[in-house]
Amino acid sequence: MKKVTNMNLEEKILSSVDEDAKMLEDLEKDIWNHPQTGFHEDYAAGLLAGVLEKAGFRVQKRVASLPTAFMAEWGSGSPIIGVLGEYDALPGMSQQVNAEKQPVQDGAPGHACGHNLLGTAGVGAVLALKKAMETDGVAGTIRYYGCPAEETLIGKVFMARDGVFDDLDAAITWHPFYANTLWNSESMAMNSFKLNFHGVSAHAANAPHLGRSALDAVMLTECGVNFMREHMTTDARIHCVVTHGGEAPNIVPSYAQMWYYVRAPKRPQVEELYARLLKIAEGATLMTETTFDVDLIAGCYDFMPNQVMGQIINERMKQLGAPAFDEADLELAHQLKNTLPPEQVDGTLRTYRMDAEQLGDPLCDRVLDAVGSFTQGEVTAGSTDVGDVSYIVPTGQFTTCCMPLAVAIHSWQSCASTGSSIGAKGMILAAKVLALTGLDLLTKPDVVAAAKQEFKKKTGGKGYVSPLPEGLKPPADD
Repeated sequence: MKKVTNMNLEEKILSSVDEDAKMLEDLEKDIWNHPQTGFHEDYAAGLLAGVLEKAGFRVQKRVASLPTAFMAEWGSGSPIIGVLGEYDALPGMSQQVNAEKQPVQDGAPGHACGHNLLGTAGVGAVLALKKAMETDGVAGTIRYYGCPAEETLIGKVFMARDGVFDDLDAAITWHPFYANTLWNSESMAMNSFKLNFHGVSAHAANAPHLGRSALDAVMLTECGVNFMREHMTTDARIHCVVTHGGEAPNIVPSYAQMWYYVRAPKRPQVEELYARLLKIAEGATLMTETTFDVDLIAGCYDFMPNQVMGQIINERMKQLGAPAFDEADLELAHQLKNTLPPEQVDGTLRTYRMDAEQLGDPLCDRVLDAVGSFTQGEVTAGSTDVGDVSYIVPTGQFTTCCMPLAVAIHSWQSCASTGSSIGAKGMILAAKVLALTGLDLLTKPDVVAAAKQEFKKKTGGKGYVSPLPEGLKPPADD
């Protein structure tokens, strides 16, 4: 086996990503042009898996019985390093690459969270790692995980339940955002579930006494939840929509449904609030003489960042520096930022706890230490199924600049950004950071050992327990 010289390997890896940059940019734009929502990402999953299979990776499809999940592996033996990829779009977020709200197709999905970039950067990283490992005899295994349906927090949770991450030594991923920074904060654990209420229909005017309104049970449940909000931790969140409220005003609704998200900083807090909410629903059925049942759609853990891995990622980001944006990028960024209300910009600056000049305006032109809500000890308001992976194996995560200052993900401005050269340049930086971090994990056993020791201390040596009830099946492939 050849002696491993990291500097030589680093140069090869960076050159490899640069050589593949045009291919990767074409790949992510192709996915952006063909957006599909969770478990329908046949186009994106097929493209990414096809590129890796052609490059010599062993590809396994329908991982964990999920129609658009796959795993691509190269190498053998330890350590086993996983790179997490995503590629699902958001419903109704179609948008052209310009600074006016103008969908490509009304009502169609769009990549307003940048998963076209997220999944493709991971492919670029493992391709570069494979080439370097082949030429320089680096031992170990690299795996790319094609993870569907992140937006509904389902994909990685079902994959985790089936044990597909269990033998990893470490996992790395990233997310398109504004700042080039380490994701060193925790995220919210969450349950997503629907409550189905069943009553008795009747003519609302002629025979109301014969009816038992399922909609009344819905309304009473939400009333009770509103009272519960006064008596739960201030950093927890419960939000809901009524997905079915009846057919017509003159018919007592025999069926009604509401969809809840329950979020809290830690998994046990979610379980507690979930149990309390179900008691409220039961109380509503007693008051209305109706019944209810529960469809648990997903449950995920909070993200637990690994500090050892975070330090490696941060060092690599500082080594590489920010993306080099050109005048056209800056012009589009200014135009997109100008569509935002001033209070949104001010709120973003408060979140980062820095002014625009310190952050880079309108595009982040520097690498920042974990700032604001991304700082260690903070809890971001959102949720991600990366959290489940982080409770199975040491996991590191970062963000790069793929959109202008104050642009919110899940917005039309974000979709425009992730389809532009701004997003593409942030993606190439992400591919390089992932690849160099992967190199460190493959060639520095002391780093992996330290990351595992930290992980063991944080979890208390307790194994991962799936939040999904036994027997719950993934959504049908329709």
